[in-house]
Amino acid sequence: MRSEEEVLSKEEKSYAPTFAGRIAQIFNKSVDSVSVSSNDTSDISDLPESLNAVGLEDKTEERSSSVDFEEIMKTMEMREQGDEIPSSLSGGIVLEQLYGITPRELNSMLFSPDSNHLKALIDIQGSTDSQIGPWKFENGGVILKRVVSYTKSASKLIKALKTTEEQTYLKADGKTFAVLSSVSTPDAPYGKTFRAEILYCITQGPEQPSGELSSKLVVSWRMNFLQSTMMKGMIEGGAKQGIRESFEQYEKLLSQNVNPVDLKGFGSEKDQLLASLQVERPSDWKLAVQYFSNFTVISTILMGFYVLTHVWLAMPNTIQGLEFVGLDMPDSIGELIVCGVLVLQGKRVLELISRFMQARVQKGTDHGIKAQGDGWLLTVALIEGRNLAAVDSSGFSDPYVVFTCNGKTRTSSIKFQKSDSLWNEIFEFDAMEEPPSVLDVEVLDFDGPFDDATSLGCIEINFLKSNISDLSDIWVPLEGKLAQACQSKLHLRIFLNNTRGSNGFRDYITKMEKEVGKKIKLRSFQTNSAFQKLFGLPPEEFLINDFSCHLKRKMPLQGRLFLSARIIGFHADLFGHKTKFFFLWEDIEDIKIIPPTLSSMGSPVVLMTLRLGRGFDARHGARTQDAEGRLKFHFHSFVSFNVANRTIMALWRARALTPEQKLQIVEEESEANSVQTIEEEPIVNNLPAAEEDVEAKSLQTEETESFLGIEDVNMSVMYSSTLSVPTSFSMELFRGSEIDRRVMERAGCLNYSHSPWESEKPDVYQRQLYYKFDKRISCYRGEVTSTQQKSRLSGKNGWLIEEVMTLHGVPLGDYFTLHLRYQVEDLPSRSVGCNVQVYFGIAWLKDTKHRKRITKNITQNLQERLKIVFSVLEKEYVSGT
Repeated sequence: MRSEEEVLSKEEKSYAPTFAGRIAQIFNKSVDSVSVSSNDTSDISDLPESLNAVGLEDKTEERSSSVDFEEIMKTMEMREQGDEIPSSLSGGIVLEQLYGITPRELNSMLFSPDSNHLKALIDIQGSTDSQIGPWKFENGGVILKRVVSYTKSASKLIKALKTTEEQTYLKADGKTFAVLSSVSTPDAPYGKTFRAEILYCITQGPEQPSGELSSKLVVSWRMNFLQSTMMKGMIEGGAKQGIRESFEQYEKLLSQNVNPVDLKGFGSEKDQLLASLQVERPSDWKLAVQYFSNFTVISTILMGFYVLTHVWLAMPNTIQGLEFVGLDMPDSIGELIVCGVLVLQGKRVLELISRFMQARVQKGTDHGIKAQGDGWLLTVALIEGRNLAAVDSSGFSDPYVVFTCNGKTRTSSIKFQKSDSLWNEIFEFDAMEEPPSVLDVEVLDFDGPFDDATSLGCIEINFLKSNISDLSDIWVPLEGKLAQACQSKLHLRIFLNNTRGSNGFRDYITKMEKEVGKKIKLRSFQTNSAFQKLFGLPPEEFLINDFSCHLKRKMPLQGRLFLSARIIGFHADLFGHKTKFFFLWEDIEDIKIIPPTLSSMGSPVVLMTLRLGRGFDARHGARTQDAEGRLKFHFHSFVSFNVANRTIMALWRARALTPEQKLQIVEEESEANSVQTIEEEPIVNNLPAAEEDVEAKSLQTEETESFLGIEDVNMSVMYSSTLSVPTSFSMELFRGSEIDRRVMERAGCLNYSHSPWESEKPDVYQRQLYYKFDKRISCYRGEVTSTQQKSRLSGKNGWLIEEVMTLHGVPLGDYFTLHLRYQVEDLPSRSVGCNVQVYFGIAWLKDTKHRKRITKNITQNLQERLKIVFSVLEKEYVSGT
């Protein structure tokens, strides 16, 4: 032992400069910056070359790298990183497996510098020239990153590619490790336009039957496009196939070094959490002693015992006054008062006994009942309650909890005289066809079966605003005057899963297709991810359809209406001002169709009235609020009103109506059909069947396509000219004057109408336009609804007019919106004249392979119209002067 220690001490002394250099290299410092004494520098020059042998240097580097990596991880764990685990990337999960190893050990095996896993993987894949850089802290020690580079082997189609991976730790707290790898291949076709991002997420898995810990590895990916390219679909398809094949090799290699754990070997996380609950089963005698141990019962017993003792000791009095044999009445006022007190005390004790017996009958009759059916199963575990409010003189309450979901209730047992109650009870709801939206939880105080229960607090758990995994163990604060004063809260564990898996979505879509009478396209994973990200929805929410429409408020707002199984949402981006909201189908009390009016631009209006007190998160999108306080939303100008209306009504009836209401609607529709007796030609929503078929065919390439989300509009100069017209006269185009109408009609805009300018902000005004195209402009004779915003140019003498145009009645008209920006300013060098610049851009709402063709056609048409407009404007000025 002594000899070994001496050897080690000699090695450490002789290799001290090399060891310090390695540490400096890991922490992104040069060896020159390390403070080394003059003796050490002289030692370096005096060292023989034999001591710098490759083998000894490798051993020292190996030992130092492993020690440094552990120290780096300890440094990361000491930092505040939050409790959130990075969510999987939008491209999908390529590897999800449990391994019989702790998260710390798995992290070290995959990302430690001295680990052979990455080197072996590179060799298996046939890559060469691999260089694995050290982990370094960057940006002042905030980011931990390393760079791995290698050359991928050539294939039949692609030559050998130089590949660079930048691996960055997003989280490392000892139990969870998340590493984001950004892969760059600039030599690949279109390689400079994209990067592949891969997220490695290591979390703690469930405990194995042997008692050992396990870890869960989830690998997901996505493509990050740095530039727009037409080959986006082809690039994503090729990358998806390559990444999946690569991680199949990754999984096989990892399984050779670490034993994977079979999920069937032990129960799920839900079963393990619920199995740990120990249901409290106190005896009736113990509960009775606890419940009746109060001043009222004890004083009544003592007083009764005192009276009985008095009766036994006292001699019977003679009959006097109005008494007769068998009737002994009080002989004084004091005796009368004592009798009254005894009666009142006896009455209160009997009421307590009655409440106790009735409460014992209701001791959690819902507990232990298993859910039936196949579909969405909701399981709620009620653990305990803290600081529950007291409503009687004893300073305690008799609380019980009522859970309500989709019209079904589950009731817990009653806890007597408790402010901190322990339930440990499990409640299951029968399988539901559609995923539930909210779970209502209310804590009540038991006062008897015929008395109104006092609410001790309530809370609404919205599954759309919460991640299901976050609900597996939560403390929820109760709302209400009593609950907020006492800071009451409940400890719950909530689990929601679909036994049908992905087939459940398809079954729901099939059901809606029958209601709508039209084929509904199942959206892709990327589309659903974009929809969920747009409104902040959980992963189980899926998009059914989306429509282009106007939201009618003080000023109509062009946007997009999104329909899913549980919500209806609206999103718009007008002049950079984003409007976004959603509410539940259950929140809608009534839906009515208002006939077309001039203010709705000749389109029927869908009027949605919410229930009282619901949807106030979306009140900024409401048109009005009635006298009862209910919010009203107006939607109009749908590309196809009939399809949108049928889809909205089908989804609303499936979620919000009671079975009695659904039966009444079916009866009314059957009566209407019997009265019409339309056997010759079927009519749906007052449209002939032939028209309906044409409409359905046209919509197969429109409304059912997946949306891309709202993207930023890149605007470029479309028209620039110097006019011999003053700025004040040029603005007649936007003032709603007679000149405005004449110029637009000469440019081919028929039935031109506009709303007056209204002030949105100080010095900012808005108005709406409506017109139809002349046949020479468009053979479809489409319609245009437009919103214009007018403001002063900052720092210049002129005006800025921004316009968002929506085309109706033209093919693929709902795929895009047109954005125009007019800049009109004075020319300082001229007495009369102005400079006009028009910028143009297209915001794509849906993807189509005809983007380039549509853009070219619209650009040419608008340029010709702008030339005509400003030419006619100059002629009007000359004729007017």
